[in-house]
Order: sequence, then structure tokens, then C-alpha cells
Amino acid sequence: MLYRRFGRTELQMSVFSCGGMRYQYKWQDVSYSDIPADNQANVEATIRRAIEVGINHIETARGYGSSEMQLGKILPKFPREQLIVQTKVSPVANAKEFRKTFERSLKYLQLEYVDLLGLHGINNAELLDYSIRPGGCLDVVRQLQAEGKVRFVGFSTHGSTDVIVQTINTNQFDYVNLHWYYINQWNWPAIEAATRHDMGVFIISPTNKGGNLYNPPQKLVDLCAPLSPIVFNDLFCLSRSQVHTLSLGAAKPQDFDEHLKTLELIDRASEILPPILARLEETAIATLGEDWVETWQTNLPKLEETPGQVNIRVILWLLNLATAYDLVDYAKMRYNLLGNGSHWFAGNKADKLSEIDLQQCLKHSPHAKKIPHLLAKAHQMLAGEALQRLSQS
Repeated sequence: MLYRRFGRTELQMSVFSCGGMRYQYKWQDVSYSDIPADNQANVEATIRRAIEVGINHIETARGYGSSEMQLGKILPKFPREQLIVQTKVSPVANAKEFRKTFERSLKYLQLEYVDLLGLHGINNAELLDYSIRPGGCLDVVRQLQAEGKVRFVGFSTHGSTDVIVQTINTNQFDYVNLHWYYINQWNWPAIEAATRHDMGVFIISPTNKGGNLYNPPQKLVDLCAPLSPIVFNDLFCLSRSQVHTLSLGAAKPQDFDEHLKTLELIDRASEILPPILARLEETAIATLGEDWVETWQTNLPKLEETPGQVNIRVILWLLNLATAYDLVDYAKMRYNLLGNGSHWFAGNKADKLSEIDLQQCLKHSPHAKKIPHLLAKAHQMLAGEALQRLSQS
């Protein structure tokens, strides 16, 4: 295993983290007696495998249902000083409720303290305000730190890059959990801002949200050769020293195996990656057209400026991925969250284009005339049954 300094926390963090949202029994709280023995045994085997290969960061959240409770039966079996444990609690208007929720997390985990507490989902200005205003959730975290129950504080986010940078620039957080991987590099300015503030940088779900890479389409497999899409994406992320750790949402012990192949390649990333990156870019240009690849995002309206809150940028991005790389299943999964993802995946689908006029908000786009047609094409290709976030299902 390789380790990187996790920003100003000074923690030596394994470059892979064991994320806790795929192995748990339920997305809701349950009694421990309701958890099947084979499920709990699998969680324990997964944690033991993670630690065996050198992963020292175990990450979960109050919003991950039975995950904390199940970990609470396992983590106390290991020397506490060898583990970096993170949980996350969503910011709310009532800071007393935030504290009560955190205390429940700590009780479930059966630990005296967590190394990292993330404010879970600072995705918009309102949730940032709940976090940083006087008497808000961050003041509670400072109390918890004084009591020895929390070592360092960070935040996780699915929000816009602007919101992430604004939150980073408060300089109130030690680390950030955000999305950044090959198919979605929008948040690089946020990573640069985090680097300026010497914050730890944790990449959320690069395998799942980075293209459902546990089950990639053959076209992507061919384009990433001789690496697998998982190893390519890991190497792409870890080739940047500003990135400290990638969350591997393991569902079973064997899920670490493919990722571990990345470790011996990191020192040679500068020679291994360029041919693959060139092939991916050439394929996108051949499929979508060079002008479109280079300019499709130019002067797109912000979500709040768009009639019907149609998430134009995300929809066009998903259409690009489905068309260029055959990431159709991934694009369908993400597209059908629109309208149901609240602030976690904001905006709406393109299902009501006949009722709205997008020309005014698109007037500065070089592709103003064809974007409505492409949005309609995306809806036709990707629409299916409305999906909910896992934690709501």
C-alpha cells in the first residue's frame, strides 16, 4: 500500500479508502438482531481484507443505514491507533439535532472518537449556512473536538464547483470529499483550492460514479487496454499528487483486488496514461465531432437560470458519454435520478421541452440551435423509470 499526507491533518492516509455504502444490510436503521449472519460475516471479511492489504481509512456515514452499526461490531477488534475512521452527518438547521445524530453515530460505531467527521452534503448555500453560521453545526463540531470525540472536520459534497470552492475558502475545514475522475473533471478548480488551503482530498466513489466500472461496456474496456477501466481510472486520479485517497465502495473482500494492481503503476503513470488518454479523446472527437468536444460547455446557463430547471449540462454530458463510450447504462442510471435527487443531484430531465423555451437562456451558447434537439435525443435514449438515491430507496 502507498500512503499520502492527508493535508493539514498530517494523517498518513492510504491511497485507497474502504467506503461503507455497498456492503451494509439495509439503507435504513435496523435492529442488530435483524442483520443476517452471512451479511455481517461478509462485512467483517471485507474490513479484514482492507486492513490486510494496508488500507487504514474506514469511511461511513449516518445516512448509510446499518453500516455504522455493523462496523461497530468489527472496528473495536482492531488496535484503534492503526485505523483512521470517518463518519459523516448531514448539516441541519437545528445544531442540537446535529449533535444528537452524531452521538448516535458514535454509539453505533462503539468508538470513543472518530478521526474524521464530515459534514455530509454541503451541496448548496443553505446547507453551507447551516454549517458555518454562529451557533451552527460547525460550532457543535468544535465542541466535540474539545471533548475528544472528533479529531478533524471536513465536508462531503455533490454540489456545484462554485459552492465547493466557496466552502473551501471559509478555511474552516481540514479536508473535502468530492467527485473527480476521468469522465467528470469539473471539480479540478475545487481540488486546487483545497490544495491552497492544505486540505486533505478524498475522491468519492470513482468506480461507481466514475462510470459503473465494475461492469464496463466492451468499448471502454478496449479503449483503456492494456489496463482495465478500473485501474485506468485509479491511475488517472492518483497520478495527481493533489489527490490523496480514493474511496473503494467494496461490497465483498474480492472487490479490492483489481484496484491493488494500480499501486505498482503509479510511478510510471506519465508513460502509461498518455496513449490511453489520447485514444479516449480521439474516440470522443471521432464520435461527437471536434468542435462539439471542445466547445459544448461554452456559455451554458446555470441551473437556476434555466426554465424548468432542466439540467442542460448534465444531460448533454450523459449523452456524450453514452454516445462516445457506450456508457448507456451509467447514463440511464444518472439521468433517471434527475427530478428525484434533491440537492444531491439537482435539476430536472428533458421531459417537458415542449412546455418551455430555452432559446433565451442558451443565447450565448455556440450550439444554441441544436441543444434543444440533443436534449430531446437524450431523453429518448435515456429515459426510464424514475430512480431514487440509494439512501431513499
